[in-house]
Amino acid sequence: MVKEINSQELESRLAANEDIYLLDIRSEAEVVAGVLPSSTHLPMHLIPLKITELSPDKDIVLYCRSGARSYHACMYLMQQGFDNVINLRGGIIDWARNGYQLVAYG
Repeated sequence: MVKEINSQELESRLAANEDIYLLDIRSEAEVVAGVLPSSTHLPMHLIPLKITELSPDKDIVLYCRSGARSYHACMYLMQQGFDNVINLRGGIIDWARNGYQLVAYG
């Protein structure tokens, strides 16, 4: 089962300066609208190619637009042996709906 976090919990953990790796798996076209602060962009289709760059030592929160693609990406990473992946429930839509900060990509 995929671990999930909601926007409020994630914002609290980030505000507490927890060491979390935020991974935006949306496409290039999607990230121009903004990203979560301190996140890394890695389009979903590149995850298998870049899997060795992901740290097994800290929580990795994956997010997409609505939470569906990131859920599947978490499942894939779990199948590859990662037990530290967490899906952002509701994705960036829920994050923005709650009024949390988005920053320009790049």
